[in-house]
Amino acid sequence: MISPKVERWSPWLLLLAVVVLWQVLCSALAVSEFIFPSPARIATQLWEFKGEIGKHAWRTYWVTMAGFGIAIVVGVLLGFLIGSSRLAYAAIYPLMTGFNALPKAAFVPILVVWFGIGVGPAVLTAFLISFFPITVNIATGLATLEPELEDVLRVLGAKRWDVLVKVGLPRSMPYFFGSLKVAITLAFVGTTVSEMTASNEGIGYLLVSAGSAMQMGLAFAGLVVVGAMAMAMYELFSLFEVRITGWAHRSSQSR
Repeated sequence: MISPKVERWSPWLLLLAVVVLWQVLCSALAVSEFIFPSPARIATQLWEFKGEIGKHAWRTYWVTMAGFGIAIVVGVLLGFLIGSSRLAYAAIYPLMTGFNALPKAAFVPILVVWFGIGVGPAVLTAFLISFFPITVNIATGLATLEPELEDVLRVLGAKRWDVLVKVGLPRSMPYFFGSLKVAITLAFVGTTVSEMTASNEGIGYLLVSAGSAMQMGLAFAGLVVVGAMAMAMYELFSLFEVRITGWAHRSSQSR
């Protein structure tokens, strides 16, 4: 049986191993910093440009959270509608699947025409790319409510609305938090992609600027910051998930 302490530290140990191997290969093969910077070079650039990176990172963070917040509201409402009605499930779900298959980067030029260069396209791109997992998971949690349980509740006098709100939504919480952990990473992707095309601020803009100036260490530093922000939000939602839906994680807690 794996020790809980080992399990807790395993992601960091794996990350450390990857970084060490990366550094050794770059040093041993004398890889040019202009092609593929080493972790040491990335750390140096991160410290050297910490002020500039921090400014762009803050912009990317709050824009992402704005789009993600809209995605939560729309995703929950739409998921509730789809999951609570067979007709809505049959009519809306296939259309949403087709929409989700469209590359969201293709929407950025259209959003620029509609809203101009700046915050608008980035917020909307983060929203468009992240609301689908939330909608699908809420809808799945409601649509897969056991018929036997629903029949028992109906016999006890519960109405359809009572079943959905008092049983369906709590039962959907594990699905909801699982979708949040996926959606927040997608939201950062959407914001960064939009900033690379239609912004003069943010990590996406920093990546383009650093790449055009052949400062690959700075570009990789920007990627590290985006990854760190996404990981931090993922861990935050994981904490909320365990605290709020602990009843769904008894088996993992008892190991």
